Amino acid sequence: MDNPAAATEPNRPIPLLEQGRAALRQQQWGEAFFSLCAAHQQAPLEPADLEGLAMAAYLLGKEEHSEILARAHQGFLAAGNVQRAARCAFWLGMALFHNGEMAQAGGWLARARRLVDEAPNECVERGYVLIPVGIEALRGGDAAAAHATFVQAAAIGETFRDANLIALARLGQGRALIRLGEITRGISLLDETMVAVTTGEASPMVIGGIYCSVIEACTEIFDLRRAQEWTAALDRWCSAQGDLAPYRGHCLVRRAEILQLHGAWADALEQAQRAGERLSRPQAKAAAGGAFYRVAELHRLRGEFAEAEAAYRQASFWQRAPQPGFALLRLAQGQIEAAETAIRQVEEETQDSAGRPHVLDAFVEILLAAEDVPAARAAAEELAQIAGRVRAPLLDAIAARALGAVRIAEQDARAAVACLRQAYSLWQELEAPYEAARVRVLLALACRAQGNRDMADLELEAARAVFERLGAAPELARVERLRAASTEKSEGPLTAREIEALVFIASGLTNRAIAGKMGISEKTVARHVSNIFTKLDLPSRAAATAYAYQNGLIHPPAT
Repeated sequence: MDNPAAATEPNRPIPLLEQGRAALRQQQWGEAFFSLCAAHQQAPLEPADLEGLAMAAYLLGKEEHSEILARAHQGFLAAGNVQRAARCAFWLGMALFHNGEMAQAGGWLARARRLVDEAPNECVERGYVLIPVGIEALRGGDAAAAHATFVQAAAIGETFRDANLIALARLGQGRALIRLGEITRGISLLDETMVAVTTGEASPMVIGGIYCSVIEACTEIFDLRRAQEWTAALDRWCSAQGDLAPYRGHCLVRRAEILQLHGAWADALEQAQRAGERLSRPQAKAAAGGAFYRVAELHRLRGEFAEAEAAYRQASFWQRAPQPGFALLRLAQGQIEAAETAIRQVEEETQDSAGRPHVLDAFVEILLAAEDVPAARAAAEELAQIAGRVRAPLLDAIAARALGAVRIAEQDARAAVACLRQAYSLWQELEAPYEAARVRVLLALACRAQGNRDMADLELEAARAVFERLGAAPELARVERLRAASTEKSEGPLTAREIEALVFIASGLTNRAIAGKMGISEKTVARHVSNIFTKLDLPSRAAATAYAYQNGLIHPPAT
């Protein structure tokens, strides 16, 4: 006789706990979370299942992730499983660390280290607790100590065949080597780390973070090709996970950067705004600052200055320094002295290899506007030295443009054209229309200085078309001013700004008053006055005033 119970077995409801565990294995995070939560309502979950529930909560971006993981930690401690308790404390500390909650993160990581130290046997957790030690050394500028720490962690990972620890340790080694200047070796390790990611050897708990860190490293060395490739891979991975939450915001920020470079500004702004919304709620993340900074940059380039300033302030609120973009905003608003003051401070404070080239690029532009050519020249030369070490097309393009701009200011148009032609070619290869158009404006100035007005007009017209298509209002206005001034005659050996200063001198204004009128510092005014006296061989302000009257720059009052 058939067994009635066996006949109905296929129709027996699957227990919620089994459903949750199965959903975890299938990486269905939403199903896993709700099934395990429901199972917990029926009967308290064991620590291992709480750990799984915490992972699902984390990957869904739920605030209760920390509380669940803390319960799992306590459960393992109560069961005498010190090593698993230490592992929970580690993951909890790292999650808080990446979220910017440093005090709580430090407490949990310290607890993890203490538990590992008290463990009677060697364990893989001893390698895990080295990871934050290496990260802190790297952030503190001690790349050699960081590298040694990550090597030790990798060895422990190899001993215990722990794919997650091996991936994290190799990632750290690669980033440390890049900071040590061993870029080829560092990139090789990062590429090897990505093998564990793309083949699914590592857990989703680390995969998203590794993607973001590798992309950040590529950005640090200006390796645009790799950054684009891994950003696209991160996007595909996030999409395949369905309800995955934590890394989508980071992915959107990177995509916005790439879209901006390629001239798709409307799409870039949409991506950056979505990233800001995603990263600032429901549980705020420090990375939100990067999203708001990108929003600010796009508004600045479009001439939407009020929106840009508001977004820079939001970035600052989320602990993302708003520079050098904020200084460039002040320059675009015509506040040259404010821009100069800000960028000088930023240049002094920014020494890291990733941020300094961007600061130097802005420094050159602003100091040329303030007419401090020697300072701009020094910054451009440093940029060229960095580019020579890194050998990345993006950085080569930035450096060549900066040096070309400086040589225009030094009235060496022939050398300027050579630099700018190189910069233009590189920006074209990188498919960066806005940056290429900015170079064409500089080429127009160099051509004009050589007396080639026809070529200058062609360069300006080509740049104007790009700026118009992109909606780059400030640059478009600049081009229109240059085109309107193309027929104006220069007054002898003086630059346009020196003529402006000479007119104010002849009007009887002090250097302080002239600085206020021209929007520059008194130091810059003093340099203009010195240049005027030298170029015109004049002994005094009275002589300069006489020159201005004699050459029709200013007219005597009617009698």
